[in-house]
Amino acid sequence: MPDRHIYLLSPKEHSPETIAVAFAKTSRSPESFREIAAGLTDEKSAQFHEKWVVGYGHASVAEHAVLHIAFENVSRLAVESIESNRLASYTEKSTRYQKWGTDNFLVPSELDGHPLRDEFIATCRFLFQTYNESLNPARALVLQRAGRRAEESEEALDRRVRSQYVDVCRFLLPAASLANVGMTANARVLENMLRKMLSHGLAEVRAVGEEVRSVAKAEIPTLVKYAEAAPYLIETPKELCELADPKPEWNNRKPKDPCALIDYDEQGETKVLAAALYRFGATTYTDTLNYVKSLDESQRVHLAEALLKRLDEHDVPLRELEYATYTFDLVMDQGAYAEFKRHRMMTQTPQLLTTRLGYAVPRLLTEAGSESAYRRAMTAAAEMYEKLHSFNPQVAQYIVPNGYNRRVLAQFNLREAYHFCQLRGASNAHFSIRRIAHRLSEELRRIHPALVRFMHLPDETWQDVEQEYFADV
Repeated sequence: MPDRHIYLLSPKEHSPETIAVAFAKTSRSPESFREIAAGLTDEKSAQFHEKWVVGYGHASVAEHAVLHIAFENVSRLAVESIESNRLASYTEKSTRYQKWGTDNFLVPSELDGHPLRDEFIATCRFLFQTYNESLNPARALVLQRAGRRAEESEEALDRRVRSQYVDVCRFLLPAASLANVGMTANARVLENMLRKMLSHGLAEVRAVGEEVRSVAKAEIPTLVKYAEAAPYLIETPKELCELADPKPEWNNRKPKDPCALIDYDEQGETKVLAAALYRFGATTYTDTLNYVKSLDESQRVHLAEALLKRLDEHDVPLRELEYATYTFDLVMDQGAYAEFKRHRMMTQTPQLLTTRLGYAVPRLLTEAGSESAYRRAMTAAAEMYEKLHSFNPQVAQYIVPNGYNRRVLAQFNLREAYHFCQLRGASNAHFSIRRIAHRLSEELRRIHPALVRFMHLPDETWQDVEQEYFADV
């Protein structure tokens, strides 16, 4: 029996396109990966991709070519487009631990030569000025409550409390705020990303797409060679925008419930339990499903315990939890959505940013004496938004601060619910997203109690979070 070998095809020795070809050729070559790679050149790799990936559509080969791309000083609005690709990895500049300067914002090129440009800049500066002026009062109050530990340096003290006050002041930062993000993605994802970005309604996103394509061509020239704007992605949104509001009186109507469970499978719990037994048994799924349906409540609870009782906070539940799905219509502040969007295994449909759904008021700003200044800044942003919206609804998004509410439709399975609720409901998570996580878990526990009760969550409710951290939502 041949010896087992496990090793790295290093990107220090081979280009991403060559590594992709080396892996692809193993399906028909008896040679080792090292031998295949040694016989390749960049020219031969390009020819292979031109024939098989481009010509015959074997796009999965492109998944072996991986790039690490750094984005610096792009707006948070553009970051949403960058991070909308499900099968990629991202790390973003944190609004919880870093502070923004007064000019750290983008002026969209759509406003070049437009009479609203100067007013947009003035409003952004007012938001950033209010943000910076709110930091010290909020910090002073947090320090007063936290106290200094014995022999704790000023730097260590600030490091310990920084997120507590920066967390709150970030509600003032608009979507025009500049950020950095690092992305790791394969060439197949990258090509699809480029098609979306080059077809986007915002000039900034299209320009970023052009720069990404230029950078990527230096490493994977064949695999992004044909990434272009797509008429489908350009024209479809335009037509759907015209059809989207059949009854104007419905527009911007605030929901009775900001966490509305729209749809779920009433048999989801039964299906999950049946799927778990099916995996480890030898009968048909229909027979297994009927067996689970025949169980009484105590037997079903016992089965759920067998499936989930050994989970600790670092474990990922078995995949069979994916057979239960849920759809929610959610309203959350934009700061919370910035974290919610990172859960890309969900299917998410966010609406455009707006100031028409009201805004949240963090309690710490109220207690620090900054609420009046905060509300003046939010009002200024709303007035600017309306002026920009008359010109271009997409451009108007740039002025919307994190504190304003946003709608998003989300569909996910129970396995993803475990991941989201446990991560975002943890005591060290931002309070905005904690409120959403606890609200979701409460609703899921109501309809599927046997399975959801094994989530590891702090002993608090979404009402507790609202009471402690919000003066108004």
